[in-house]
Amino acid sequence: MKKRSLGLFVLLLFLIVQVSAETISKLNIKGYILDEDGNPLIGALISNKDKTASTVAQDGGYFEMKVAEKKPILQVDYVGFNTKLHEVVRPDDVQVIVLSSNNELAEVVVTERGMGAMKRRRSVVVTEDITSKALTRAACCNLSESFETNPSVDVAYSDAVTGAKQIQLLGLSGTYVQMLTENFPNMRGAASLYGLDYIPGPWMQSIQVSKGAASVKNGFESVTGQINVEYKKPKIADPFFINLFYGSAGRYEGNAVGAVELNDNLSTALFVNYYNEKQSHDKNHDTFLDMPKMESFSAMNRWHYQTPNFVSQSGVKVLTDRRTSGQTHHTVGPDFQGDPFTIDLKTNRVEAFTKNGFIMDQDRNESIAIIASGSYHDQKSNYGKNIYNIYETNVYGSLLYESEFGEKHKLTAGMNFNWDRYTQRGNVVDIHCPQWKDLDETTGGAYAEYTWTPVEKFTVLGGIRVDYSSLHKWFVTPRLHVKYDATEWMHLRASAGKGYRSAFVFPENSYLLASNRKFDIASNLKQESAWNYGLSAQFFIPIGDEELTLSAEWFYTNFDNQVVVDMDSDSHEVSFYNLQRRSSSSVFQFEASYPLFRGFTILGAYRWMDVNCTYGDKKLRKPLTSRYKGLITASYETPLRKWQFDFTTQFNGGGRMPLADKEKPLWNNSFGSFVQLSAQITKRFHHWSIYAGGENLTNYKQKNPIIGWENPSSDDFDATMVWGPTMGRKFYVGIRYNIPKF
Repeated sequence: MKKRSLGLFVLLLFLIVQVSAETISKLNIKGYILDEDGNPLIGALISNKDKTASTVAQDGGYFEMKVAEKKPILQVDYVGFNTKLHEVVRPDDVQVIVLSSNNELAEVVVTERGMGAMKRRRSVVVTEDITSKALTRAACCNLSESFETNPSVDVAYSDAVTGAKQIQLLGLSGTYVQMLTENFPNMRGAASLYGLDYIPGPWMQSIQVSKGAASVKNGFESVTGQINVEYKKPKIADPFFINLFYGSAGRYEGNAVGAVELNDNLSTALFVNYYNEKQSHDKNHDTFLDMPKMESFSAMNRWHYQTPNFVSQSGVKVLTDRRTSGQTHHTVGPDFQGDPFTIDLKTNRVEAFTKNGFIMDQDRNESIAIIASGSYHDQKSNYGKNIYNIYETNVYGSLLYESEFGEKHKLTAGMNFNWDRYTQRGNVVDIHCPQWKDLDETTGGAYAEYTWTPVEKFTVLGGIRVDYSSLHKWFVTPRLHVKYDATEWMHLRASAGKGYRSAFVFPENSYLLASNRKFDIASNLKQESAWNYGLSAQFFIPIGDEELTLSAEWFYTNFDNQVVVDMDSDSHEVSFYNLQRRSSSSVFQFEASYPLFRGFTILGAYRWMDVNCTYGDKKLRKPLTSRYKGLITASYETPLRKWQFDFTTQFNGGGRMPLADKEKPLWNNSFGSFVQLSAQITKRFHHWSIYAGGENLTNYKQKNPIIGWENPSSDDFDATMVWGPTMGRKFYVGIRYNIPKF
């Protein structure tokens, strides 16, 4: 009996040793899947040769996979591309695998590459990836112009004179969207107004748009979602890229990106941008420039260092931006009485970041990351006789731990720290808020996020964080996401979570100084907080050799507290106060895309928005916001990819204007719907391409967007009543040249 027990023990010990040896011997292979132009192929299937292990390429074409072989051979498959076998010679190195297109399946290539944007099938969170391919389908010279062909994100002018733009997601302004670059918070406070112009399009590798309650890893500020910008990576970027652009409105712009791989471990890249648009335009003859005269320069240098167990990315960016608008002596003429109403904005900005990851256990994907970033924003501005200067400093730090516990469990935990300091100067501050000349907020917290996949078709992602603010004390942020793949062609998602943010009135709303409204600011402004709930369904229906993609989404945002920007209670005043009753946003969106024939893909979307808030004692629709938006985009690429044709139509629904003075109404109660068209043609050569296009081809313009322009010193003057384009049709041409790495 003892001998039998001893034998069973030895056998069991042998099996444990064998399993442990197999586990220990597994290699963790990492790398990128790209096409011949260096564009990431998100969704590519990577497997080892005997199909015992597989994974799918994620953001930027990145993948990780464990294999048992000592010298594995990977097989990479992607629809429209030739299957490739890749021998892993040095497993510790980052593998870069380039697929060549299959011209026999050119119509399928367009399905994934022609539109350049796709919704993630595997992500638990509702996320859309906008690739570098999509960024070339329109006049994408900066981030604000990157969403012209996107059905989810709107970009609107805040006023008719400064060029300030705000993103709108789920019917709410961009302050409720957490803006990230390289997955750390950025473009906060004063930079939120003009920051969309600070990121050139040719610098970007991809954009990720997440809707609703997002991950708690990046903080608590996401109310309607997150938008993350990924810059081109020195390790995989082309050695040289240049883009030159000219617009019919007098816009000149140049971008250059150069990347150098110094050795197997170290690489660097330099980014340069220059922008000039200094022509005067006053097509409606209201003596005010239709758009500001602008000039900016920015440069960034980033570094990438990697060893088998350590990855580090660091960078620094500098920017200078000059804007002049309003009236000039040229526009008002010699008979004008008094001084012209001019607007000048001068901005200097510096950013720096470092991200460092330490791989502790490759088998468990166990790692620790340390992220730190900082920025200094110096903005001096005058609006007529109003002077407002803002000096903003931000410091951010994050400690992140991740580990997998088998195939069904993953834990992410960490801590965040954020410090914001606003130093405000000028007669605007002296008059309206002398007690808030210097504002500070320090926030620190800890979080944990757990991913559970009990079966392959069902995933639960739950997160919670606890933070302490020097202004608002303790608060808790819970978030939950669920994904269920009912079938291979139907994916269902649900989400719920809370978001918070601190409101800083003048740094985030200084564009309102482009009016003579009086400011009434409550002294006890509280932290904003809201719950967001979401449901979505995606359908991938095979029709013949192609696939029809359908999606339906509903998101509901309900505020517990909101700092209300009230322009309705008094037509000559803007008030800021805490929400008194209800404020909510309900958004439905339907979307469909399909490759109709070889090389041609079409996408259609419709979004309906019901955004309400209590202004004073009245519950009203949010002003200056369209009730609906429709979008049709079409892209055709010839079989050999020599020519590409892109066409976009936007249908913008009407909406409500702020309430006008009853005795002396200077504007209508509502605005109507309008349609905008844009188109672009691209001709590709071996290493370069030329493109030409037009924007707002319907030539639709908002008539007289500036109220009281005849007398800018009167109480009636207001340049913030903007709901549509202030410039008519514009044409452009450009050239791109690159020296490919692969």
